[in-house]
Amino acid sequence: MRENREINALFHLLDDPDQEVFDTVANKILLYGKEIIPNLENLWENTVEESIQERIELLIHRVHYQDLQGALRAWSQLEMPELLEGAILIAKYQFPDLSPTQVMTEIERIKRNIWLELNNYLTPLEQINVLNSMIYNYFGLKGEEVSYQRKNQFFINQVIESKKGNPFTNGIIYQALCSMLDLPVYAVNIPRQFILAYFDSFVDFSEPIEPDDYRILFFIDPIQGQIYTQQDVDTYLKRVSVPSVPSYFKPQSNKRVIQLLIDELAKCFKEDKDRYRQDELANLSSMLED
Repeated sequence: MRENREINALFHLLDDPDQEVFDTVANKILLYGKEIIPNLENLWENTVEESIQERIELLIHRVHYQDLQGALRAWSQLEMPELLEGAILIAKYQFPDLSPTQVMTEIERIKRNIWLELNNYLTPLEQINVLNSMIYNYFGLKGEEVSYQRKNQFFINQVIESKKGNPFTNGIIYQALCSMLDLPVYAVNIPRQFILAYFDSFVDFSEPIEPDDYRILFFIDPIQGQIYTQQDVDTYLKRVSVPSVPSYFKPQSNKRVIQLLIDELAKCFKEDKDRYRQDELANLSSMLED
């Protein structure tokens, strides 16, 4: 963006010690949107005072965050928001310049290889065995339990690059591939777990979902593709002293899955200096409330 008198005047006020003045200046800069980021980056490069550089970095982050809010709101209002697109948007919270192409190209490559191995004569279990072989053996995706010290495992681009994720990001990749291959696999609400389930039919999330409308054939742990039966899940619930209720087996919408991803990511920012990140992520999560 070409600088004008107002932008120059605002930039000169960024070193004002009065927090109220800075907040006013910041809000006016935010009105320019993403177009002002190159100007802020140029200002950062020509600033020697570290405290002012930190203010500029925060401003750049706030501009990107403002843009992300708009994009996530638009995604959530789509009639059928795509799961992978939602995960890419959340990755942009940490990597604002991320191009969706690098993620989508790799996912399309995996999908194409799986599609070549599938046919109409395979049972649901045989179909999932093909997926597991391609995802975990051919592509080499690894999974680990959730660790809030490994926040990069919550960002889909980092998982594609390192081939190592957690149940949420692995599950999003797995479910997205199933959707692309017309397999009725959805996340379910099992306590303290992120588990997928193969249903007996596709789910229409535009209508109220009743537990009796759908039947689960089996469950899939996205960490490494382990298959579980209903009895296995019932045994787990007894072991953790949680009563089995129908809502645990209800398919989760793509919006809800992305909301879970955001809520878990927020737990990675525990230090006081990251408090604003917790607040920002909580705000993004609230945008996805039904």
